[in-house]
Amino acid sequence: MAQPAPSPSAAKQNPKQDLHDGPPPNAWLLALELRAFWEAGALLPAWPVLARAPRGDGHSVVVFPGLSANDGSTIPLRRYLDSLGYQTSGWEQGFNFGPRAGVLETARTGVRRAFESSGRKVSLIGWSLGGVYARELAKELPQMVRGVITLGTPFAGSHRSTNAWRIYELASGRKVEREVENYDLPVAPPMPTTSIYSRSDGIVAWQGSIQKPSPLNPQTENVEVIASHVGLGLNPSAWWAVADRLARGEGSWQPFERKGTFLHGLIYPDPARAA
Repeated sequence: MAQPAPSPSAAKQNPKQDLHDGPPPNAWLLALELRAFWEAGALLPAWPVLARAPRGDGHSVVVFPGLSANDGSTIPLRRYLDSLGYQTSGWEQGFNFGPRAGVLETARTGVRRAFESSGRKVSLIGWSLGGVYARELAKELPQMVRGVITLGTPFAGSHRSTNAWRIYELASGRKVEREVENYDLPVAPPMPTTSIYSRSDGIVAWQGSIQKPSPLNPQTENVEVIASHVGLGLNPSAWWAVADRLARGEGSWQPFERKGTFLHGLIYPDPARAA
């Protein structure tokens, strides 16, 4: 999980400011990534509840896959959002091996196409590395983007706080340190932005997915779920949170409602509790 190459419109501040520089998840959490199969299996019994999520208003949603994944990995989530009334699309670039030549320009074109075809602002969803694309593209194209949702994206962490940075460098042929120099990744896009994360993530240290409050954009939030990293895009509680966030109309953003009941407290732990 690393960051895309610099763009002319990216704000160059201090890319290392406020980065979490702790260790990556331990071997036990990494082994627990195998529970992703259970999370996918939980979708069927959870479907009666998921089907009751707020309906969409038909606007376009572009979903970016994680490192070494392709649009096939996001089909279940996109089909779910289609069933709620959204017009979804993938990034349509095959496997995500990092921001190689032409990748970011093609991604920008996809966002523009979705915006122009509908005449309405587009929501961007990114899983892991895909969330970095979503956030940075939203900063470049604020007039076209309605909101951003990321799933286990390490925008606020050093590359060494993940268990995937070597895979990224091997797949992309790029050095992570050079990638991050031209971005201030912890800064959120200037529109509603939700980071969905898990403290039991076995790939990304959860602290690297935490958005700090900013007076420049008060419409940012962190939503904690109980999930693996690999299973975040297939996790029923993550799906509900995504649907809830997308259903907020332009100009009517409110923080995610955990509802405070015992059950909801188990499904959505308080992200403000002590580490």
